[in-house]
Amino acid sequence: MSDLKTAALEYHANPRPGKLSVELTKATATARDLSLAYSPGVAEPVREIARDPELAYKYTGKGNLVAVISDGTAILGLGNLGPLASKPVMEGKGVLFKRFAGIDVFDIEVDSESPQAFIDTVKRISITFGGINLEDIKAPECFEIERALIEQCDIPVFHDDQHGTAIVTAAGMINALEIAGKTLPEAKIVCLGAGAAAISCMKLLVSMGARIENIFMVDRTGVIHSGRDDLNQYKAVFAHATDKRSLADALQGADVFVGLSGPNLLSPEGLLSMAANPIVFACSNPDPEISPELAHATRSDVIMATGRSDYPNQVNNVLGFPFIFRGALDVRAKRINEEMKVAAANALRDLAKLPVPQDVCDAYGGAALEFGREYIIPKPMDKRLITLISDAVAKAAIETGVATLPYPKNYPLKSVDDVFNG
Repeated sequence: MSDLKTAALEYHANPRPGKLSVELTKATATARDLSLAYSPGVAEPVREIARDPELAYKYTGKGNLVAVISDGTAILGLGNLGPLASKPVMEGKGVLFKRFAGIDVFDIEVDSESPQAFIDTVKRISITFGGINLEDIKAPECFEIERALIEQCDIPVFHDDQHGTAIVTAAGMINALEIAGKTLPEAKIVCLGAGAAAISCMKLLVSMGARIENIFMVDRTGVIHSGRDDLNQYKAVFAHATDKRSLADALQGADVFVGLSGPNLLSPEGLLSMAANPIVFACSNPDPEISPELAHATRSDVIMATGRSDYPNQVNNVLGFPFIFRGALDVRAKRINEEMKVAAANALRDLAKLPVPQDVCDAYGGAALEFGREYIIPKPMDKRLITLISDAVAKAAIETGVATLPYPKNYPLKSVDDVFNG
């Protein structure tokens, strides 16, 4: 761990501090270049945009620029460490946007005294951007912040901790259920955790066919049920009549365990009480709710996923958000709706069933990768992600009427290099 700390600090500090920089996209070699870039030439696009605001997409970088914004109240698994401490994470998110989808990013850390102050700040600067990615904001405030900004902004607003996690989880979950010989409508699901990611995961699963009466959400008090009077409006959606009260009760005969909580909270006894071919998504980072070693030692029939890159079946948001924004930006969508999320999940799910290119296998140590218990979710290095997910999202935006541009001529994209071609 000390070696990792040293390497991480060295990586962020040298050869220059931080992970992002601003690059020039136009020539600046001559006096004429500068006169076009700034005064007097810059006055011409100014006048055009004043005449027609939509021309900002033609004459500025707005259409390919996303704001990654946080208040630092829920940084990774580290908690509320403040907005400045969140900056390395926001820069890191920018790296992933650029690396995987060719999207430019400004990271913005907001020192706000209240959720309303945060909303007001983001709303005021939103005209700068083609989309907004909210990040590391604690629940339940994150729900109200996202809802308000979706209503007040005419560009996509997406809280990745909620929806990115949900999309990747849903894709892997449905594939795992298929391998286990089960279906989403019939599956009994236990969700340990009731924060932003957990609630959004369960909501998306319901959108894709799961039944609320088969979902048992567990918070610090126990099972969320209709007899409790301490539930906020977001948890209350998952309250139904049941005599189950504890995690142990909920796990009896369950088909699926989704952990979005903390380390070592799923015991071997709890896993043993689950149904045949149990599916375990232990997504607490860096230490999962149960280690894969312990889970497989406890049951040979378990299908296991974690949030870690050093085990098979990593639930990794980078499989979703760069390509979801790519598709949304390219049809100039006003928002990212439920249909676009479902389309992304289905595209990700389908990709896992296709033959895996050799270059992807080589990137992960040369191991053969094929659809099965240890490969239910594609790998982040799979270049087909931008092709399939961005295309599915763009089509869903058009079909549901939130797109303002037609299907792009250069679609489906084959690589990041295709972004500005056509």
